[in-house]
Amino acid sequence: MGLSGSALADRIHGGWLGRVAGNMLGKPVERGDHWTRDRIDRYLRRAGALPLTDYLPVLEPPPDPVEFELRPEWQECTRGRIHGSCRDDDVDYSVLGLHLLETHGFGFTTEQVGELWLLCLPYLQTFTAERVAYRNLAAGVKPPLSATLDNPYQEWIGALIRADIHGWVNPGDPRRAAGMARRDAVLSHTGNGVYGAMWAAALIAAAFTADGPRAAVEEALTPIPPRCRLARVVRRAASLYDAGVSWANALDQLERETVGLPWIHVVPNAAVITTGLLYGAGDFTSTITLTVRGGLDTDSNGATAGSVAGVLCGAEAIPRQWTDPLEDRLRSAVFGFDDARISDLAARTHRLAVAGAQLVAT
Repeated sequence: MGLSGSALADRIHGGWLGRVAGNMLGKPVERGDHWTRDRIDRYLRRAGALPLTDYLPVLEPPPDPVEFELRPEWQECTRGRIHGSCRDDDVDYSVLGLHLLETHGFGFTTEQVGELWLLCLPYLQTFTAERVAYRNLAAGVKPPLSATLDNPYQEWIGALIRADIHGWVNPGDPRRAAGMARRDAVLSHTGNGVYGAMWAAALIAAAFTADGPRAAVEEALTPIPPRCRLARVVRRAASLYDAGVSWANALDQLERETVGLPWIHVVPNAAVITTGLLYGAGDFTSTITLTVRGGLDTDSNGATAGSVAGVLCGAEAIPRQWTDPLEDRLRSAVFGFDDARISDLAARTHRLAVAGAQLVAT
């Protein structure tokens, strides 16, 4: 595992805080077909907020309420208005994943993931592939058919956003993290949708012991098929970074190479996450702000990049402008978890990670 005691606890806590903060940063502009990279930066320039170093500011009155229309939740997740985290599915699934492992252990089955969804997750708080799978489960359809029956979203980003918990509880063990994420993902996804979840879990697990984000990105590719489209786009993003291409030009090139895919598809979003991590160079603020400025599914991408960056630096090193407004409180639609303490969720995750390491040792 490579880490133990308070150091491991701090890194796991950093992952939770980073996920919540990154999600909150991206949520006001989460609509990739409208909030393009160019529009996000034009908004930030109007607000005098480039470079971005804090949560999104609000332009009042907005110079163009149509062009710069924020999501309705902006009143809970913009600068100066945050008092604890607002509810979001990107964090609900981390909470539900923790509950899954506390209930069924590391040997959970895909069927048990589905049962917990039906018991603890409101149907109307699911979206795209998860909503289709939920409907299939409620109709008695079992996995893996639950992922394919009437599901046009099988390779979208939903399984990736559920993967963090499997990385947090397997510090330094990307393959084990990816295997657990796969069991979760196949409930609702196939192909690159599953590989995206495996990659994200492996990326977070690798961040505990890797020598920076570049090494973590490389190590996270080992559990997934090397010729799948997701692996190819991650390697492409890394090659552009290694060649010294600028952040903006790298994203331009990756956008051209993934043209035609929906803005919630896992492949272009993995490119944005990878680019944010590499050009953020291990700095928490740079990582999440570059990732969100990269557009597409901004809150999901900010959450995953924030989780990795938080693990890399640990909770104590995350700048206070990101953590203080969260007030250690987390809103959640998962039954029994609303208004939970982020620190408590992190401590419970740490206990699971320690127990998991003991299982491997024996």
